Amino acid sequence: MEKGRIIILNGVSSAGKTTLAKTLQNHLPQPYFHMDVDVFCLMSPEKFNIEDYSVQWRFVSEMFAAVKLFSDMGFHLVVPCIFLEGGDFLEKCVSLLHDYPVLFAFVTCSAEELRRREQARGDRKIGGAEEMLPQLCPKETYDITVDTGLFTMEECAEQIVQRIHKPEPLTAFKTLWSQR
Repeated sequence: MEKGRIIILNGVSSAGKTTLAKTLQNHLPQPYFHMDVDVFCLMSPEKFNIEDYSVQWRFVSEMFAAVKLFSDMGFHLVVPCIFLEGGDFLEKCVSLLHDYPVLFAFVTCSAEELRRREQARGDRKIGGAEEMLPQLCPKETYDITVDTGLFTMEECAEQIVQRIHKPEPLTAFKTLWSQR
């Protein structure tokens, strides 16, 4: 069975990853399933997260094993993430998926737009996303970059759809794997 394609959207909080994932689902000609780390967090039993989040984190840290499993079953996935320096989330992801059909997209917008979105949401620390910017990794090595502040979500989704269908191979994860 052919492996399902995987679109991984990496960017700081409020960059537009979740909205872009949902927009992509409407633009892609095949079904792509939205697998979100926030949903994995919500699966954790609340009573075990009172003192620390070790139970939740252990579960969430294995999310990419689930991504791999669904791809092995032929399902296409779109996966919003925040990869930050100092953690092993990106390393685990690349280790599991470097031989898979992964399009790695950097989702960005200006710091001003991040603050505007945080204010509009009302449930975010203003400036929190901007504080994440220097910690986001990798700094380079993406198959595509989309700016959700300069372009509409539909335009960003279309850029990703066009990139998926280009004959040039998707190389970001293979490059990250070789650089480890």
